[in-house]
Amino acid sequence: MGSITFNHVFKQYKGESRPAVNDFHLSIEEGEFLVLVGPSGCGKSTTLRMLAGLEEISGGELYIDDKFVNYVSPKDRDIAMVFQNYALYPNLSVYENIALGLKLRKTPKYEIELRVNRVAKILEISHLLDRKPSQLSGGQKQRVALGRAIAREPQVFLMDEPLSNLDAKLRAQTRAEIIKLQSDLKRTTVYVTHDQVEAMTMGTRIVVMKDGVIQQVAPPKRLYDEPANLFVAGFIGSPQMNFVEGSVTREEGRYYFNNKRMKLLLPSAYDGLFDRMNRAVRNVVLGVRPEHVLLKTPEPDDDEKGFVTSAVQMTEVTGADSYVYVTVGESKIIARTDPGTAYRNEDKPAIGFNMSKLHFFDENTGISLADGGDEE
Repeated sequence: MGSITFNHVFKQYKGESRPAVNDFHLSIEEGEFLVLVGPSGCGKSTTLRMLAGLEEISGGELYIDDKFVNYVSPKDRDIAMVFQNYALYPNLSVYENIALGLKLRKTPKYEIELRVNRVAKILEISHLLDRKPSQLSGGQKQRVALGRAIAREPQVFLMDEPLSNLDAKLRAQTRAEIIKLQSDLKRTTVYVTHDQVEAMTMGTRIVVMKDGVIQQVAPPKRLYDEPANLFVAGFIGSPQMNFVEGSVTREEGRYYFNNKRMKLLLPSAYDGLFDRMNRAVRNVVLGVRPEHVLLKTPEPDDDEKGFVTSAVQMTEVTGADSYVYVTVGESKIIARTDPGTAYRNEDKPAIGFNMSKLHFFDENTGISLADGGDEE
């Protein structure tokens, strides 16, 4: 149990010119870990709150296990929500905070004790049951909030940026714990975050949103390898994908990418993308991930090999990797390199691309020229 269906759902706030959530249409399978990700104000938390029953739906239909729930109160939806700010009662002990939802449902006392102790053991907080929230660290508070949700044994878990208040180390640790918990409990989970690293490491599928609209729905790897548009390509990945503006022309049966500083002969594998456009000149944005940018010592025949001269602006060493920021004319490009290869500011290495890993987007619409995209 725990499937969810959004059937063209809208949310329009009074006085706003555009919907906060616009035509949200998606099915979530039982036991799935779905992540909603996007920048602040994109509508992801509003979507979650509509699912929880905390926001009214302006249009469309929402189903949980094929039951129409637009007008069902939150307490009758068999869901549990974990908030960013923990939402613990300061005057109650950890035990009482975890047990509160069960008490309100008039669960027998012996069963409350059984569930609370079981959840505390799973989350390794049994030794904290007598403490008050003020005596807990941020990570411990978040475990208590998770414990309160788990003890309810709902069909669906909703999590609204639950790790935002934790430091980096604790966030990574708690992230791993949530993934394991969801795998063990096999409950449908809808998780909201603005952190694309969280999204990529946690979700079985990811929904990328912008301005209240779904941009793409796909598993993490497909989202990274086959972004549907410029927004997804730029939002997913750290550092983000590089973008170079230019045009694609056909000369003697072959396609070339051109701008003022480069002319690249494209492999024949891309012919189908541009044949369909049926135009002599195609204005595009070329996208390439930092790990697919190549830097090397300049050689006389670089032009024939698809390399051009660049200028190093700065280098960022992260330990295992080094990111070199270069310019080619007006284009700014980031290359991921071996930290053992040192580049200094103003060095002028030759730059090229792994030609089998290029992405092309329509200059006007931002939509990927490749086949595919969403997977629902």
